[in-house]
Amino acid sequence: MKSFTQSPLDPGFVQNPYPFYETARAAGPFFHWSDYGLACTGNAAACNAIFRDRRFGREVPAEHAPVIPEHLKPFYAVEAHSMLELEPPRHTRLRSLVLRAFTSRRIAGLQPEIETLTHQLIDDLPQGPFDLLKHFGTKLPVTIIARLLGVPEAMSDDLLRWSNAMVGMYMAGRNRDREDRAVAATESFVSFMRGYVEARRKDPRDDLITSLIAAEEGGEKLTTDELITTCILLLNAGHEATVHTIGNGVKTLLQTGNRIAPDSAETCVEEILRFDPALHMFTRWAYEDIEVMGHTFHRGDQVALLLAAANRDPGVWEDAGQFRPTRPIKPNVTFGAGLHFCVGAPLARLELQIALPILFARLPKLRLSEAPVYGDVYHFHGLTQLMVTAD
Repeated sequence: MKSFTQSPLDPGFVQNPYPFYETARAAGPFFHWSDYGLACTGNAAACNAIFRDRRFGREVPAEHAPVIPEHLKPFYAVEAHSMLELEPPRHTRLRSLVLRAFTSRRIAGLQPEIETLTHQLIDDLPQGPFDLLKHFGTKLPVTIIARLLGVPEAMSDDLLRWSNAMVGMYMAGRNRDREDRAVAATESFVSFMRGYVEARRKDPRDDLITSLIAAEEGGEKLTTDELITTCILLLNAGHEATVHTIGNGVKTLLQTGNRIAPDSAETCVEEILRFDPALHMFTRWAYEDIEVMGHTFHRGDQVALLLAAANRDPGVWEDAGQFRPTRPIKPNVTFGAGLHFCVGAPLARLELQIALPILFARLPKLRLSEAPVYGDVYHFHGLTQLMVTAD
């Protein structure tokens, strides 16, 4: 396995990580990323295999569990109840209960609301050059997930601030200041959600939090701590990736001279998700000795799945580095695969398929007014702003 050095904080990599991915992929299915000290893969087949193999998982093997510093305990106390970080049987129970509330019917029922909100946001856009992320890309998903859960829309700015601070725990270059901000945000988020969950227990409404409280399977319900963590996860994941995807997608469409219409929305959105996804790295732990495509992992080894690299694997997609909005749909790994496939994927797809065609129909002269710049947020991948003009 060949070793490569590439700082995820390097400005060139931040703006365009894809050349590094291609160089590393050429060395074989797996490579060692020395900056992370991890075996990594950008091979689509390897990513799919590891995602679906239960001999790999998210939970840290007990003998490798790190000692959590005192100042980080509030953050990891929330993570301890996250289905994103758990394996069966706890993951099975939590996910099943969540899906009883987060149903496809409930998500599909949001279509008129997404359409109305999209038009309202476009109506409110400022004159002259404006930041599409600030005025549209950020507001749409956070408003929809807040409404879905039943959280007051007036809390949107707080939710965004807390979420942005919490996801800082997963970014390259994490330091004590970022950790302290994440912990403070976690404590504020938990305090708010605890009060809100208790209010919903006393006064049920037609919202997702009430449905999560009522969800039951085999006589079991979500505990208050599980409810709080699940709501935080849905709020964070329910808008963070979608904001980046809206920005990355509109940027790509404008740079390539493409538009998106309702009759081609599904195909175009899948290509947006494939071509420049919001999440670039997701890790798994090996639970036993196992060989994958010639590389042997031992129990306790960690492997990084490079989702954006796998989505451009030339073994799966012809001219994988080219954006083709009419490309026939094939499964990609943007939302993961297997047991941990993103529960919010249907909502994200629905928002993108509805909002982007309306945006381009309402703003036919939309164009970039400044060169887009990606933020230093790896292993996420999103723009700092998207300055456009629509006159």
